[in-house]
Amino acid sequence: MPSPRTPAESRAEASASNLSEWTVSELSAALKRTVEDAYGFVRVRGEVSGYRGPSPSGHCYFRLKDDRAVIEGVIWKGVFGRMRVKPEEGLDVIATGKLTTFPGSSKYQIVIDSLEPAGVGALMKLLEERKKKLAAEGLFDEARKQLLPFLPEVIGVVTSPTGAVIRDILHRLADRFPRRVLVWPVRVQGEQSAAEVAAAIDGFNALKEGGAIPRPDLIIVARGGGSLEDLWSFNEEIVVRAAAGSMIPLISAVGHETDVTLIDFASDRRAPTPTAAAEMAVPVRVELLQTLNGLASRKLASLQRGMERLRRELTMLARGLPKDILAEPRQCLDSLAERLPRGLRANAQVHQTQYTRVATRLAPPLLINTFERRKDKYANLSQRLKAGLVANAQAHQARLLRYRERVTAFGERGQRATLALLKQHHTRIERAERLLAAFSYREVLKRGFALVRDDKGQPLRAAAQVSAGSRLDIEFADGHIAATADGGPVVVVRETVVTETAVLEVTPKPASKAKKPRGGDGEGGQGSLFG
Repeated sequence: MPSPRTPAESRAEASASNLSEWTVSELSAALKRTVEDAYGFVRVRGEVSGYRGPSPSGHCYFRLKDDRAVIEGVIWKGVFGRMRVKPEEGLDVIATGKLTTFPGSSKYQIVIDSLEPAGVGALMKLLEERKKKLAAEGLFDEARKQLLPFLPEVIGVVTSPTGAVIRDILHRLADRFPRRVLVWPVRVQGEQSAAEVAAAIDGFNALKEGGAIPRPDLIIVARGGGSLEDLWSFNEEIVVRAAAGSMIPLISAVGHETDVTLIDFASDRRAPTPTAAAEMAVPVRVELLQTLNGLASRKLASLQRGMERLRRELTMLARGLPKDILAEPRQCLDSLAERLPRGLRANAQVHQTQYTRVATRLAPPLLINTFERRKDKYANLSQRLKAGLVANAQAHQARLLRYRERVTAFGERGQRATLALLKQHHTRIERAERLLAAFSYREVLKRGFALVRDDKGQPLRAAAQVSAGSRLDIEFADGHIAATADGGPVVVVRETVVTETAVLEVTPKPASKAKKPRGGDGEGGQGSLFG
């Protein structure tokens, strides 16, 4: 028998029976409201664990843990795209978000709105890991870096348009060698900074040669100094990959001389300051002019020395020649100089006479007569051409008519030959049919013979193939009958082969006289086969 309940147990059971019932959904909703109202937005420090990147929906799920507890973390898709610092496995971070519950698995979680590394040490660790990853991909190799142009026509600058950096760059370019500068304004600090810098680099590379906006020959990415957090935009992968993929030579001038960012390793040249970047971009115009002037002076002095040397050599050679060696050529030159005016006048007179003769031939009446003669000639040629075309067309028409008659005759002959050939083949087929009918075994059956087959349908060619009790099929000319061999009288088989089929003519053999048994005519003797 069950033991009797105590008064305390009875009271507990009565009080439990008076409690209101909750559904699971109602209880989960109540817990959710309690957690959200009690905590709201919180800042949690912990280590990222179980991070595998965004899910197919774009949301991120991972855990924040320390040495004694774990809490689930969620970053929605829209928030993840705006984050400056992305979660990475093992990274110590400070997460800011709203504490809530997930009724589907009865657990609490933090919906993260912002994420930041927990101290400079964490940023340096993240920076080193990212540097190793990008270096392993070959983005920092020296072999892929481009040479800077000696004197670029257009320089693209990616920086803030309101800072002192752009003024320093423009001032330094104006001092050294004025060039055309295109400024792509970006934010150099904050969550959107990395995306804007990468878009600016890609935008300069996307400009076409000879377009409305000229394509830069050199790009400078510049920013002033700052802390590690301020310069973090230039450590993002999107910026590093854009700098490494730029087809235009790129100079990175981020921070001061002691500041190092990842874009410095991916760029084609690193400048310690924005002013130094401007100095790398262009040479000094005054120095170039001085160099050119020096080279021009040296060239002129060299030319003068060469001419003087040749003049001295010519003088020395002239002294070695006889004094009267040029007398005869000089006399010939004087004679030719006197004859030249007369020859020029005579040549002009000859050309004038020829011109007059040609001019008389080009008089308007002569041209009109020539035109009329050519016109009559071309009219005659046109008539002859038309007559020739008509005659040619008639000849072709007659030729086509003859060809048509020949084709018609060939068609009729072919039709007659085809009909004769078909008739010949038809006669041969009829002859073959009659011959086949004559050799058919059915004609033999019509003459009173029979065809005997066994139970398998095979023709029997000899009486020895038939045993007592065998089932036989006997074919006559007008049909088949089934028979069974009963061991009757001995028959003489005469076999006639017609078209590979055996036809048997069966003739009963007269019964021989029965021999009496040696023992007399007793009942044990063998009787006659026919009774």
